Amino acid sequence: MKPGQFVSRKDFRNAMLFISPWIIGTLVFKLYPILASFYYSLTEYTVINPPKFVGLKNYVELMKDDVFHKSLKNTLYMASIGTFITTVFAITYAILLSDKRLRGLSVLRALAFIPTLVPAVVIGILWIWVLQADNGVINTLLGYIGIEGPGWIADPAWAKPSFILIMLWTCGGAIIIYIAGLQEIPESLYESAEIDGAGKLRQTFSITLPLLSPVILYNVVTLLINVFQWFAEPLIMTNGGPDNETLFYSLNLYRHAFQYFKMGYASAMAWILLIISMAVIIVLFALNKRFGHNESY
Repeated sequence: MKPGQFVSRKDFRNAMLFISPWIIGTLVFKLYPILASFYYSLTEYTVINPPKFVGLKNYVELMKDDVFHKSLKNTLYMASIGTFITTVFAITYAILLSDKRLRGLSVLRALAFIPTLVPAVVIGILWIWVLQADNGVINTLLGYIGIEGPGWIADPAWAKPSFILIMLWTCGGAIIIYIAGLQEIPESLYESAEIDGAGKLRQTFSITLPLLSPVILYNVVTLLINVFQWFAEPLIMTNGGPDNETLFYSLNLYRHAFQYFKMGYASAMAWILLIISMAVIIVLFALNKRFGHNESY
């Protein structure tokens, strides 16, 4: 079809027939649930009884709910500290694995990626065994060098750091993406910097990180979305304990929806989470636009 030429009715009809499954699927399985959840957030809905409109009552009650504040605080802790530590670890590991002089690169990259293939349920069960206070793998190894390990997931002070260890163990996908991003950075830039007397650390902060910023943004946004939706591992490993220290937002939302059958309350929680997620991601995009590298090399 030439530019400016109108599409015939027959071609338009055929095109609509081809894309209609996608349109119907989007309307039925995405748009309708989104709009329905917003309506339910303004109602008192217990599944058994029909929804009763209560306006902003659910949102007002959430602001007074100490458990809600605790779950939000726990999630923001993981979204900030956990994401920062995981990102630094993944970038550092990717830089090390980008050194072609290192032997066994393929094996090391495979070892980094394999944990991402393990199902969430298996991850939860595996790390219960690893983090046991008495005879867990980590505390047993620490015992060999005379260090008494903490209670990990059984200790309120160590519960969330324990989940950061899981984040580090399962960040192989991000590591592979960082490696791909590092390979796109021209080697000539490092050669020029080395001629000018810049060391490895200076090259990392002046070349690697700025040019890698689009990849960092992608991985950070992806990781944040996963953290905001984190559910399976906390449910299996701690069920929110001890003392609600691992009661993350999605787990708390699940309890209200499917244990307490407060669907309206849970829908309000979902919309607050959506607003928080959008705000965080918008800020990240703004920071990347302001400080990141968005031009070709």
